[in-house]
Amino acid sequence: MTQAKKTALVVCPGRGSYQRTELGYISQHLSQPALLQGFDAVRTALGLTTVSALDRALQFNQREHLKADNAAALIYAAGLQDFAAIDREQFDIVAVTGNSMGWYTALGCAGVWQGADSMRQVSSMAQLTAEAAGAQFIYPLVDSDWQPCLDKQALVAEQLYLHQGALFLSIEYGGYAVLAGTHSAVKAAMQALPACDERFPLLLPGHAAFHSPLMLPAAEQAQSQWPEQLFATPQLPLIDGRGVVWSSRVAATAALKAYTFGHQVSQSYHFSRAIQVAVKEFAPEHIILLGPGASVGSAVAQSLIAINWQGLRSKADFIASQQTPLPYVLSMGMPEQRRLVAISE
Repeated sequence: MTQAKKTALVVCPGRGSYQRTELGYISQHLSQPALLQGFDAVRTALGLTTVSALDRALQFNQREHLKADNAAALIYAAGLQDFAAIDREQFDIVAVTGNSMGWYTALGCAGVWQGADSMRQVSSMAQLTAEAAGAQFIYPLVDSDWQPCLDKQALVAEQLYLHQGALFLSIEYGGYAVLAGTHSAVKAAMQALPACDERFPLLLPGHAAFHSPLMLPAAEQAQSQWPEQLFATPQLPLIDGRGVVWSSRVAATAALKAYTFGHQVSQSYHFSRAIQVAVKEFAPEHIILLGPGASVGSAVAQSLIAINWQGLRSKADFIASQQTPLPYVLSMGMPEQRRLVAISE
């Protein structure tokens, strides 16, 4: 008797997910060699380093690999390769979402952006936004057990109030706030916020003021540069950075373009809301996290805990819930979980 497929929500990671430990990830898990060759050809035509050359470098070069257009290319290529590797005999993908730049990967997974030429948009958008002003940093809003910390929330709210017009909530990222703003506002806020967990506040290297009004010039340029014809009707439902569901086969391509190169670039990205809407609307039996890396896992878990999804109330609850032969959240960036998701490589 054929075993019934499990429904799954796919989540695409954003900027910063390809780090030193991910070097070689794409070549190791290559599921679509022809697509990667196409990506490389597009990058060569643009005068940029190919994805293959970056991924197969002998060592990780922070300046080279974290450069905006290179990082974006690596993340997009890795995500699409992972998406193609999901075992469709075992999983029925019911929706796709992503964090920040992961929205572009989600567009590729859902068939809105098609073929190798989508690498042109990804690389160009990375260049446009990297050239914009400002910086980004991250600060926790939860305690060590992923419970809301009112003191930390108040401290972040105070900095946003003190630097109105210069500091903005960039990404609602599970139990973390990603703040973006002018260099002076970011510096002042980071100095004012108390240090915690020996890491925070953490400046995100190579990041401009993404998802803030400082990106408006980049958004306007992208809107005029790219035609609506680059967007196809999605083949899978998409959940965007507002928590809005774009239905498959009926979503308007003009609206998708307007959101992708407009609101998505210059307004706050509510990743937590996207996850919460996705699980409520589609009730997936599993959540599959694409690579590279596995850093998005904690933000996904914190987003679920915030709404007490399936009884989850704390970090301990989430860890305990994952101790099953087929965990609810499956990260393709973790070898032991990837084996449960991917077609044999």
